[in-house]
Parts: sequence; structure tokens; C-alpha cells
Amino acid sequence: MEKQPLPNLQLLSSPDWQDYELLDSGAGEALERVGPYTLLRPEPQAIWSKALPAETWAAADATMVPTSGEQGGYWTFKKPMDETWVIDYQGLKSEIRLSTSRHIGVFPEQATHWDWIEDQVRTAGRPLRVINLFGYTGMATAAAARAGAQVTHVDASKHAVAWASRNLELSNLENASVRWLVEDARKYLKREAKRKSLYDGIILDPPKFGRGPGGRVWEYFEDISSLLRLCKRVLTPNPRFICLTSYAIQASALVPHQALQEIVSSLGGEITSGELVTVEKSRGRILSHALYTRWKSS
Repeated sequence: MEKQPLPNLQLLSSPDWQDYELLDSGAGEALERVGPYTLLRPEPQAIWSKALPAETWAAADATMVPTSGEQGGYWTFKKPMDETWVIDYQGLKSEIRLSTSRHIGVFPEQATHWDWIEDQVRTAGRPLRVINLFGYTGMATAAAARAGAQVTHVDASKHAVAWASRNLELSNLENASVRWLVEDARKYLKREAKRKSLYDGIILDPPKFGRGPGGRVWEYFEDISSLLRLCKRVLTPNPRFICLTSYAIQASALVPHQALQEIVSSLGGEITSGELVTVEKSRGRILSHALYTRWKSS
């Protein structure tokens, strides 16, 4: 049996942000500028000491106070703030909202994916049909649609799908070819496979843990392999790309790399894996947020 070369894992950051900065991190927290506001959010991986003075941290416009549960909490405010505001990345716009979740409506570290997805669509030399699974607020959908793809956006949350549609309008993409579906990703893929409804590009951003419609539980380590096998069933004979993001950060990047490698091994092309990171402004330390694996055709 031919011996596989060891993967060359890479760190990817998004240096082109104007509306987002990781100002500092440490002691289990991150200080971020998101548009006109500074936010303080929990960040368990920041185990080092803070670089900026305590008064800088104390002056954050809003602080997320975590409660029980991985993502739950509430915000405290130093001053009145807009309930929503808009940030821009290279013309792709996202509405930011603070709620009872640590999430704010965008994952800034994923901007490198948006650039890459646009490039895959623009350079394909043919129209592409793309599906975005667990599409959340739709920034990857917007990137693919702006480049000219016909996109199917799937998320189990009606609220997230409405938010994604709003973001496309803000990005002046309301007339782009996007189909919005509030649906469980696995159920939808099974139906698409039966219909032989195939895609040239697949974007996946599954949660570590979640519940879909009807209370169906998603558990990353139990379900990712079967999900990827379903994805293989809906690939066209000549697919262009697959982009997988994994926030199950306690795993190695080798885990999603080898899981995806299994389903694309017969397609040739190039597979790359590593971590999505942000680099803090204060001291240049690197904060890892997610694992990624990307495959593209030759």
C-alpha cells in the first residue's frame, strides 16, 4: 500500500479586516473591536497574561458574563449601544447583535474562507451549484453568491436563516441566486441524494453539539463521518471544492483532514488543513478558534 505523506498543517488568519480587531487576550478572555464598539468575551484558550492595562479592559463597551452551559450568558454595558450594527468585510456586510449567546453574528476568523470560496467560484470557468450546510448568518453564502454561484443555504434555525437573508440584502446581493431552507442538514442531504440533486461545491460548518428540528441531536465526533459520506453522495462527477470548518477544537486538525480525505481520495486535487486563527494587536499572540479542511479540484 502506498504510504501517505504527512499533512502540512497551516495557520490561516484574515489580515484584511477593517471593522474587526483582536485587541488583546489573556486570563480566559478576549478584548475585541467590532465596528465602533469594544467587546469583552470569554476565551478559554487565552491562558496567558493580558498585555493591555486593566483600565483598558475595564473600559470595554460591553462584557459577556458567562453562565451555565457552553455558550450561554448575558451582556453588561458601560454605555448605551445600538441594538444592532453593521460591519463590513470587503463589501460583505454582517449585522451584529448581542443576545444571550456568546456569538455575535459573525466569526471573523472565517473571512479567509470567504475569500477562498469566492476564488474557487470565480476561477471555475463554469457555473457552480453550491450548498452551505449549517449556514448560520450566511457570510459564506454571500461570498459564493457574489462570485456567481447558485447557492442553497441550509440551517435548522429559522432565526439564523432570516439573519442570513438580511445580511445578503445589506451586501446588495438580494437578487443573487440563493435558496433558503430551514432544515436539518442530514435529512436534507438524504433527500437530495435520492433526487440525484448534485452540487459542485459544499460548505460545512457543523457545531460541536446541537439540536435540529424535532430535537434531533448533533454530536460532532459521532456524526461528522456519516455527514461527510452523505456529502459525497451529492457531489457532481466533477466537483470544484469542499470547505469544512470544525469548532471541536479539542480535536487535532488531523481528525477532519483524514475524514474528508477519505471521501475525496478518488477525485485527485489538493487537500489542506490546519487552524483558523486571529492575531492580537497588543502582543502578536495567536488565538486559535477552529480547525479547517479544504479540498479543491486540480
